Amino acid sequence: MITEKKTVKFRLGRNIRRLRELHDKSLEVLSDDLGISVSGLHSYESGRTEPDGNMLIKLSKFFRIAIDALLKCDLHKTPPGKLIKLESNRLVFPIMVDKDEHDLIEIVPIRASAGYLNGYSDPEYISELQRMSLPFMPVGKHRAFPIKGDSMPPLKEGSWVVGKYLERLESIRDGRTYILLTKNDGLVYKRVVNNLKKDRSLELHSDNKVYHPYKVRVDEVLEVWEFTCAINTAEYKEDELNVGSIMGMLKSLKVEIGRIKK
Repeated sequence: MITEKKTVKFRLGRNIRRLRELHDKSLEVLSDDLGISVSGLHSYESGRTEPDGNMLIKLSKFFRIAIDALLKCDLHKTPPGKLIKLESNRLVFPIMVDKDEHDLIEIVPIRASAGYLNGYSDPEYISELQRMSLPFMPVGKHRAFPIKGDSMPPLKEGSWVVGKYLERLESIRDGRTYILLTKNDGLVYKRVVNNLKKDRSLELHSDNKVYHPYKVRVDEVLEVWEFTCAINTAEYKEDELNVGSIMGMLKSLKVEIGRIKK
């Protein structure tokens, strides 16, 4: 019987080799960069031995990929050039594609959106999200989020906003809309004013003027997704606003929808 520990060790070894190949490094060159023997590195890649904590940290810093991604993600399923490396070194985002190389959009379900704050950096949580593809999407990492409340008309609660992952907060442009994940408020969809140069904050505005603008500090912001498109589901009843209804609507538009199988 294959134990979970052996599975993790085997996956980690495959991931180390995958990253080495993506960086076009030989065993000899990478072992020299890491300060270990060639045989030691080969032992990691083959799954015979497992790197200790210090070596995991060194691998994480060298490849700019989080340790949890090294341990839990299967990087062989991610095509070359489809890895987004984050400055914070928190997590590598694989841009998933279908068999025709179309980028896939991950869907955060309405019922699961409350748990996104805890699961956004967990590869296992993200891997369980359903995915769809839209033919007009620009290149990049996209995710679909459910709208809650009435702060951003004409979008109503139950509609969906598709956002493109923004790697740098400095890229935020005044007056545009973004989905933000913050430590205190979780997921919010707002119009943003970039005050980074002024006081290292973002000013969030609702299109519904009943709600007053407020500021969030940069250190409170965990993720930012730039608005790409919206999916209006106002014709559905509240109990019908789920992934299934979204898929049915998109199928009527001849949009290919699928789920990545492990």
